Amino acid sequence: MGMSIRAYAQHRGVSHEAVRKAIAAGRIHKEADGSIDPAKADAQWQQHTRPAPLSSAKRVATRVATPMATSRPSTTPPTPSAGDEARGVDYHKARAVRETYAARLAKLEFEERSDKLVSKDEVDAKVFTLARQLRDRMQQIPNKVAPEIVALVVDKPDVRGVAELLDRAIHQALEELVA
Repeated sequence: MGMSIRAYAQHRGVSHEAVRKAIAAGRIHKEADGSIDPAKADAQWQQHTRPAPLSSAKRVATRVATPMATSRPSTTPPTPSAGDEARGVDYHKARAVRETYAARLAKLEFEERSDKLVSKDEVDAKVFTLARQLRDRMQQIPNKVAPEIVALVVDKPDVRGVAELLDRAIHQALEELVA
């Protein structure tokens, strides 16, 4: 025996609007005469409706306030249509993807808080600062070494001596960055 939308909503413990939305979304189906078979609709509701998360106080209140089903459940389970099955699979795939990304985000947050992970912006700022310091030090080398090179070349032209002067100046500039 079928029920009206309002009767089924009362049986289910939800508003009639929730039942109308479930019908419109295809989560539950009406019978040919327009009524709702409570046994079939309950099974479809369970299968296609994701429960809203409840606080512990609401869970206790819901257990106490939820009316028990007055009609006997059908002995034959409802046969899901191809559309119902596809929607369930899509939901489970989407949920698995969501849970995977949530786990990845939780891992990243943990690693960041345990100082195993550094912000990209922090790294970019540090690299920029070091590169600027290196550039500045390298640009100072000609002014520092030019008088020594001139003195070395004027006394005795020596390519090896000039190379050593430049090498020493470059090493000194790089060591200043490390310190």
